[in-house]
Amino acid sequence: MVKIKEAIVVEGRYDKNTLSQIVDAPIFQTDGFSVMNDKSQLELLRKVAKVRGLIVFTDSDGAGFVIRNYLKGTIAGNYLKHAYIPDIYGKERRKSAPGKEGKLGVEGMSPEVILDCLRRAGATMDDCAQPSFSQITKQDMMELGLSGGADSSAKRKQLLYHLQLPEHMSANAMLQALNLLYTKEELTALVKEILE
Repeated sequence: MVKIKEAIVVEGRYDKNTLSQIVDAPIFQTDGFSVMNDKSQLELLRKVAKVRGLIVFTDSDGAGFVIRNYLKGTIAGNYLKHAYIPDIYGKERRKSAPGKEGKLGVEGMSPEVILDCLRRAGATMDDCAQPSFSQITKQDMMELGLSGGADSSAKRKQLLYHLQLPEHMSANAMLQALNLLYTKEELTALVKEILE
């Protein structure tokens, strides 16, 4: 069990159950879209975020991104970190069929993948210092052809696919994730290798 300083918010009880077997941290659930209508739950998440920090760890499907973006818009960004699971197709053991988009949710990820996602999000684990990378800027994204160009959307999608990042990421969310994962030099090399 890995101890994490920040609290974590997930979508549902199965996600919470999976995480509670892997990490020692406060884990909250949004109960799907319920958090959007529950002012007291949202206020609790805001308070927890101010005191401990909050890692948003939703599924990589469309619904997960709606919940993530809602929390991003209602809780101050300096208290939030975002953990993204990769797009892995399949179904969870408890389900008879895959979800609408056919992707595994947080509950379907292996402990190794979950811990890797939390590390990449910058989770404070066992009081270890997190590595710092040189920041990738929006200007860098433009220079690499990942934004502002006629085919930049297609290039972003191709890069997201290659890096096993969720396909629903906006350009800003992608920039945030890239800054957690790569240096500017590593990204430049990846773009040359993958897109050229």
